[in-house]
Formats: sequence, structure tokens, C-alpha cells
Amino acid sequence: MFVHHPLFRPVAALVLLLLLDLLLIPGFFHLEIKDGHLYGSLIDILNRAAPLILAALGMTLVIATRGIDISVGAVVAISATVASMLIGGTMVMQDGVPTYVANTPMVWALCAAMGAALLCGAWNGVLVAGLGLQPIVATLILMVAGRGLAQLFTDGQIITVYYQPYFFIGSGYLFGLPFSLYLVAGVFALTALLMRKTALGLFIQTVGINPVAARLAGLRTAVLIFFVYVFCSACAGLSGLIISANIKSADANNAGLLLELDAILAVTLGGTSLAGGKFSLVGSVVGALIIQTLTYTIYSLGLPPEINMVVKSVVVFLVCLSQSAEFKTMWSALRTRAAKTEGDAA
Repeated sequence: MFVHHPLFRPVAALVLLLLLDLLLIPGFFHLEIKDGHLYGSLIDILNRAAPLILAALGMTLVIATRGIDISVGAVVAISATVASMLIGGTMVMQDGVPTYVANTPMVWALCAAMGAALLCGAWNGVLVAGLGLQPIVATLILMVAGRGLAQLFTDGQIITVYYQPYFFIGSGYLFGLPFSLYLVAGVFALTALLMRKTALGLFIQTVGINPVAARLAGLRTAVLIFFVYVFCSACAGLSGLIISANIKSADANNAGLLLELDAILAVTLGGTSLAGGKFSLVGSVVGALIIQTLTYTIYSLGLPPEINMVVKSVVVFLVCLSQSAEFKTMWSALRTRAAKTEGDAA
């Protein structure tokens, strides 16, 4: 039963990758406490994976409805740009000490950034659920235009933030652990609660399995599809805040670049089928950790960064192959033939 569990393969892949790091990277599992903070390679992987995990959680629900959202990276850029532009930082003298203060109260800046992300999700939702556009076409519009808008906001320049409290979102620590992990845990707990303790998760699965039957059964499929795209953009907006707070700036050209592809890969690695229907939030988290661990391994071994893209391409190919109905039929036939041959030989 354990071997046939949907999470067996992604968890086994993560464990094997960690064991490989144990053999190849000295002190990989070493943890130490400095200034009340927990440091180590594992903590660094978890911290760096936080934006990807958030994006993967949102992408999971979209894929569960047979959709796709390739505008995640653009939403990250917009969210980071809006927050960084509003917060900025102006030097003032307080009691004879130079101090940076925010141009706009940080609470309002964060609300504006998340509001912009929600508007992006609403735009995608209207195009897909309201106008009936193909999800990849609808989100492609925002993928191109969204990053262009972020670049227009900044005139193509990198916006630097000088306000210290904002940095806490991306690089702060709480009770010895990175604060971003608490944000991820909160979003995951809320999503899991909605999916498991309410009928929302069942409705999303029903839409993914057969949207026509779901609509005939009385479900408001358009509302559900609209919701998942808004939720996905909200997760991407929060990822943008973490990324910009971590690097203390907003780079509209590179912020969240190709994050949507990593999110899709994380979801598929976690066992969620691109054909829609059943999904696994835990599996998406494990998939994101696999990607970040793989990236960390490649960089730690001193290999060229380009190898990371090649490896991801191979992983995508293998995942798509494993989900192919023809491949599953062929594999089952080979196993049956092998078992019959073994029985005849005995």
C-alpha cells in the first residue's frame, strides 16, 4: 500500500536526492544556531523554495480544473514592483540618527501589491471562465503584458528598497526559522482547510474531471474557475513580496522569470495530472522541494547553471511520459508479459 501511494514516487525522489547530497556535499545536513537563528543547507533550501511552494499551491488548483496559468512570473513582477515603488525609502534624521522611512505606510503598500495581484487573477478568470478562452492563451496575454507593465512602472530600472521592516518578509527570522516559512505554512494550512473541510475541494475535482457534467449537476463552474485563477495570482503576489523583500529591490525584467514553469513542474512532480481532476497539495510542496534541492545540488557541485535547465527538461519529459495513457498501457503489457514468461520458466 505504501509503494502504491501517490506520494511514494515524489517522496522517494526527494529522499534519494538528499542522500546524494549527503555523499557529495560535505556538511549538507549540518545545522547550527547563530544569534538565535537556525542556519544550514536544509534551512537555506526551505527558505529559497518558499516562493516556488506558494506558486505551486496556486497552480495546483488551476491544473486541477484542467487549466494552466503561465502568467505567474508576470504577477510576481507586478506585485514586487508595486510594493517596492510605494515603500521605497527616504532618509530622515531621527534624534540625530539617519533613518530610512517608507514613502507609503507598509501596510497600504502591501495591500496595493496584493490588490494588483488579485486584479491580475480576476483578469485571467474573466478571460477563461467568462469569455471561454483557452487557459494557455488567456494567461499568455498577461504573461507578456504584465511584465511589460511592470517595466513601464519602473522605466526599465531596478527599484531599490531601503525600508528595514520590509526586509523581514523575505529575510527575517521568527523563533529561529525564516519568516517566509511561516507564510508558506499559513497559506498551505488555509488551502488544505478549504479543500478538505469544505466542499470546495470536491467541486474543483468535479470540474476537472468533467466540467460539462459538473455544470449539468448544478455546480457554478464559471465561479469555481474564476476563483482558482484569483487564488493562483494571490499566491504569486505573495511570492513577489517575498522575493523583493529578500533581494531588497524589484527587478521587473527578472523577478519571477520562468517561475510559472517551475511551478507547473512542481505540481506534476507531486503527482497531479495535467488532465485535471484529483490533486495533491502535499505532493506539490514535495515537488517544489525537489526542484529547489536539485538547483542547490547543481550550484553546490560547481556545475554550470545551464545544466539545471537541461535536467529540468529531462524531468519534464519523464513526467509527461509517465502520465501518458499509451505509456501506461505499454508498461502494463510489458509487466504482464514478463510475469507470464517468469511463470512459464518456473
